[in-house]
Amino acid sequence: MAKAAAARTGVDGTSSVEDAVRAVRISSRRRQLLDAAVAVMERTGFHQMSMQALAEEAGVSVGLFYKYFGNKEDILLAAIVDILEKFRDQLQPAMDLAGDDPVEQLIAGFRQYARIVDENRDAVVLTYRESRTLDAGGRERIKQLEVETAGPMREAILAAVDAGLIRADVEADLAVFDLMMLAHGWALKQWHFGAEFGFDAYVEAQLRMALPAMVIPERLAGYLAEI
Repeated sequence: MAKAAAARTGVDGTSSVEDAVRAVRISSRRRQLLDAAVAVMERTGFHQMSMQALAEEAGVSVGLFYKYFGNKEDILLAAIVDILEKFRDQLQPAMDLAGDDPVEQLIAGFRQYARIVDENRDAVVLTYRESRTLDAGGRERIKQLEVETAGPMREAILAAVDAGLIRADVEADLAVFDLMMLAHGWALKQWHFGAEFGFDAYVEAQLRMALPAMVIPERLAGYLAEI
């Protein structure tokens, strides 16, 4: 029983349950502040954004923002990193659920990527519009996250080439870049495409254009029938 009690108590005397609750509160508060920052930057742009406007949007004090972020640049970087980490962390699990067929994994990856775009349209637009504002270190971190994000779909394409399901002349990096841009288009041009397509229809239409450029003709009809 002493061992169990020790396991429940941290080195500073706090319980593991208290630590977990504190971590959830910090995560929730940080999410609240980042959501407010994205909303304000979407309206005003980064350079016109003030800490007071951020505080008013989030319904907190300016001092609380400074507790979590050192300055405006830190907030911008955190907002961009946040969306890129969602892409990185959620893509592979969605693809794993698609089974062993690498083309079906690729389709599932594109759907999930586009779904994250749909759920974070303002943040995606913000990334395009404001990432150039970051310093060299921030831009380098963004580049690395983008490479990590592309990894699962790139590996699926290479596996599909090896399996003879995708043409050998398909360049994996270019193909992944094109798929990512198609998904980003839902955020960048949603004001236009949203009047014609629902989200699922948009994803299906993009897949029906993208897959014929990659999949061997003998297998194309089967994959299109499952979209």
